[in-house]
Amino acid sequence: MALKNFAFNVLSKDKYARTGLIETQRGNINTPAFMPVGTQATVKACTIEDIKKTGSEIILGNTYHLMIRPGVERIQRVGGLHKFMNCDLPILTDSGGFQVMSLSKLNKIDREKGAIFNSHVDGKKYILSPEESIRVQLGLNSDIVMIMDECPKNTDDYELIKRSMELSLYWAKRSKEAFGYNSRKALFGIVQGGLFKDLRIDSLNSLMKIDFDGYAIGGLAVGETQSQMFKVLDYIKDLLPNNKPHYLMGVGTPSDIIGAVKRGVDMFDCVLPTRSGRTGLAFTWNGRINIKNNKYQNDDTPLDENCKNLNLNKYSKNYLNHLFNTNEILGSMLLSLHNINFYQELMSTIRMKISDGTFDEFHDKYIDKL
Repeated sequence: MALKNFAFNVLSKDKYARTGLIETQRGNINTPAFMPVGTQATVKACTIEDIKKTGSEIILGNTYHLMIRPGVERIQRVGGLHKFMNCDLPILTDSGGFQVMSLSKLNKIDREKGAIFNSHVDGKKYILSPEESIRVQLGLNSDIVMIMDECPKNTDDYELIKRSMELSLYWAKRSKEAFGYNSRKALFGIVQGGLFKDLRIDSLNSLMKIDFDGYAIGGLAVGETQSQMFKVLDYIKDLLPNNKPHYLMGVGTPSDIIGAVKRGVDMFDCVLPTRSGRTGLAFTWNGRINIKNNKYQNDDTPLDENCKNLNLNKYSKNYLNHLFNTNEILGSMLLSLHNINFYQELMSTIRMKISDGTFDEFHDKYIDKL
């Protein structure tokens, strides 16, 4: 059977909110979509089989972490990341730019060489150029590849953000050249420019001239407020190409997602569901629950009676409270899976509301609740 080429089609719209279908050689992705984060070739505390049962159709892996441990050659030897982690879902790999900014013990940005940094694990020196980032991602054999960009920390320094945005555009051209042509994979550009309207617009317009298979909005989820994030999306929502996927990187809370969908975003990823799950925080349709709270010791109801995955409703708040208060691993596993399941139920409901033209009512009901 012939492998599918990468493709994207919009299926329905409710103002800026839209549903769509991404086609890849490893399966289709209904959008708006949430990607569970498998940073180091694993979605923490969850098996791929369980991730698939939640309705997840794509996961994210990370170039920075995987090039450090276990190394791209080790993964490439077995045929790529899918075989290495026994995952038949499509995989998007982040370029590593954000982690260079946030994790490395020492980093230096060189226009020609790329990011020169020391590993947060053992201090070993690495050089991650646009070409090397693409080489690593192609070695991982991911389905959606991200350009190498510089992700600056949140700042109101206009000149600093402008220089960073211009560097990211230079690296975007080099990433596109290194990627070449591959109809079965996609290369996404990343819009930078901080909180500045003119820089965001300049970045997007320049990226569209280079021409990518999708457009991500980067440089957010770095300390700005939700209203600032939404304002950035408002700056560019009329300019993003309708025939390409729109991806908001590293975001976010359920409320963030609902507000971003209203502004035309199709794809999301965030560590929040699993990170929160490991610390005892559960997302539900009635808001967030800290299962460690003593009041749940006498609560024999499930985490969320509206949860459609009945296997998760087998476990009471009372039992989950016990697991966390005794540091049992099963507690982290169950809450991580519950949260991913909730996020996928959220995305499924969002798609349904867009399709039937009632997304605005859904947005207004839940934007401040979740």
